[in-house]
This record gives sequence, structure tokens and C-alpha cells, in this order.
Amino acid sequence: MALGTHKLKMETLVPGSMETVFDFFSNAENLERITPPELGFKILNPLPIEMEQGTLIDYRIRLFGIPLKWQSLISKWEPQKQFVDEQLKGPYAKWIHTHHFKETDNGILMSDEVNYRLPFFPFGEVMLPVVRLQLKRIFSYRTKRIKELI
Repeated sequence: MALGTHKLKMETLVPGSMETVFDFFSNAENLERITPPELGFKILNPLPIEMEQGTLIDYRIRLFGIPLKWQSLISKWEPQKQFVDEQLKGPYAKWIHTHHFKETDNGILMSDEVNYRLPFFPFGEVMLPVVRLQLKRIFSYRTKRIKELI
């Protein structure tokens, strides 16, 4: 891993079938439903969005109260296995989010792995503890909402 690159890993066991769970994540509109409201997450593309490799998604968020535009590319799309979204424009110097899906006896194990780099390395590293806490809180909220909605 390159200097200044950090990793976040989370796992969520989601009750339901692979088809139901993957379909939920294939619907970009659900991103708004699983993002904490204070982030003001809003998709800017016309809806619905056809999710596939090469799809670009533009949205707006607020980080620490600052409104920002973010653009993601679906760089890998393997239905019912995994997909990857990469930030092309946004607040991070690097953001690659891999979503893995695996069937288990108790439901679908969804694993998130985010490799990210803060802007303005090495000076941006001073914000790492705050960013880590924020990301853990966002992903914990997401886990809770996924289980409520599926």
C-alpha cells in the first residue's frame, strides 16, 4: 500500500437472498437511504441510474458542514459477487471502495473495503483520527439502515 493510503474494512451480515441484497445495492437511489442525513447526500444524475462497469455517478455531500461535489466511477461490476466504485472527483486524494458479496447459511455477508488517501499529504494526515471516526460512524449507520431496509 502506498505511503499515506489507509484502509477501512467492515462486514455486515444481511438477511435475505443474494438476489435481494445485490439488487438493493444495484439501485443507486438506495445510497441516499443508507447515508446519514447530516451528510446531505444527493444524487445529481437523472434517475434511475443503470449500474454497470463504466457508470458515472455525480452527487453532492456535506463533510464537516462543507458542501462538496463527488463523482464516482463503477470501475468493476460483477453481479452478485462484487463491484468497485472509485472517486474521480471529490474530497479524497484517493477513494476506492470495493463491495464483496458472499452467501452464507445465515444470509449474505457483505464486505466493504475502502482504500483512501487524504488530500495534501503529508499535512492532511493531521486529520486522520477525525476522518477515521467519521468513516466508522458513517459505515455503522449504513449497516443499521441496510438491516432496517432489506
